[in-house]
Amino acid sequence: MMRFSAVDIVFQEVPGEVALAYTITGCPVGCKGCHSADSWPADRGVELTDEHFEKQLNRYQGLITAVLFLGGEWYPARLELLLRRAKLLDLQTCLYTGYEQVSDNLTQHLTYLKTGPWRPECGGLDSPITNQRYYDLRTGEVLNALFCPEFIDIKRKEEQHVALTT
Repeated sequence: MMRFSAVDIVFQEVPGEVALAYTITGCPVGCKGCHSADSWPADRGVELTDEHFEKQLNRYQGLITAVLFLGGEWYPARLELLLRRAKLLDLQTCLYTGYEQVSDNLTQHLTYLKTGPWRPECGGLDSPITNQRYYDLRTGEVLNALFCPEFIDIKRKEEQHVALTT
């Protein structure tokens, strides 16, 4: 049973979109320093029912442009159903995961995907040295520069260094 500990309207997590965001409980990754550690226990929060989801989609119809799940990939069948429902309403979809990859069954229903565990020494998407990546799955493009403009400069320098040494 998929449960959530928070539901919010967010403006930064999915650049260029106004997103209905769910923090899903039961995360098995357990990143040290996680800002959502209170959501780790799977029995916390409220069940994310079809009725609740539909009510929120209807409530914010015309105001939101995306649905974001902060976790939930550990409930792949349920998450896939919710993503499909959002897509039927022409909403963009996004998943933030602490894993490096998720199943194709999920990615085929996603517009955006943030991958990678939280590592304090690397920082989040707003850090130029982050291990995390934010993808536009329609194009495969890494969009980290939307969160941290310095990210693109560091990646260019790395590519130039590789080109010079090969």
